[in-house]
Amino acid sequence: METRGGVRANAKHLAREAESSSVFETLARAGYVANGLIHALIGVIVIVIASGGRGEGDQAGAMKAVAGAPVGFLVLWLIGIVLWALALWHVSEGILAHDLSGDVEGAARKWSRRLAEFGQAAVFAALGAISVAVAMGARPDAEKTAEGASRSLLQIPGGPIVLGLVGAGIGIGGVAFVVMGVRRSFRNRMRIPDGGLGWGFTTLGVVGFIAKGVALLIVGVLLVVAAVRADAKTAGGLDGAVDALLELPLGPALAWVVGLGFLAYGIFTIARARFAWM
Repeated sequence: METRGGVRANAKHLAREAESSSVFETLARAGYVANGLIHALIGVIVIVIASGGRGEGDQAGAMKAVAGAPVGFLVLWLIGIVLWALALWHVSEGILAHDLSGDVEGAARKWSRRLAEFGQAAVFAALGAISVAVAMGARPDAEKTAEGASRSLLQIPGGPIVLGLVGAGIGIGGVAFVVMGVRRSFRNRMRIPDGGLGWGFTTLGVVGFIAKGVALLIVGVLLVVAAVRADAKTAGGLDGAVDALLELPLGPALAWVVGLGFLAYGIFTIARARFAWM
């Protein structure tokens, strides 16, 4: 039987082999482009909703919009493939995360990085799955899915606590996005060009990270409120977050700002395909 050390060594060897492939790197970078297009579409849809139109301001809604375009199903398949490639790239990065200092603090940094990479891999893998599902004819409704999952949790012992913790986790993720935008820490994993291009690129990142963080924070709050009230109808995803914004004073204006922020984040992510350290 192969030892745990042997399995770990084989996993790292496979990860290094994968990351040495120029084809794999190209597909992973294309994943950033696909993710950027999705977020840009979300931004446009949110702006349409804020202006009184109709739409679904989330990832599933953006993909359904793509499905309605000529050869949309083919585009969705390509999006799914490159998003899966990007997910695998992050898995490889997580496996290869190493401890530079060799002490407890260094080990903590290693596992923090590893968990972050695996978390991003899960997100991109899920987005790829949604894209392929829509390409094959599925029409998922993220809001109904969120409500259904919340309702199921609320009906089991301890479910409200779990739902509240999920909401808190998403909210913390939103705060992390805001902090990354304010501190511009996203630049640590990229080659930022000099001059006006670099300034514009950084500005897009700041605006985009903050806007996405605010949206995630609202989603987290909705889930926590659903847990406290034991009312699954309060739960929701990004589309529900937009609806919640519209109910606030100056709601349409706030939704416009968030929509523009998502558009900025989308453009930033497309550019990230060129400048990210891989």
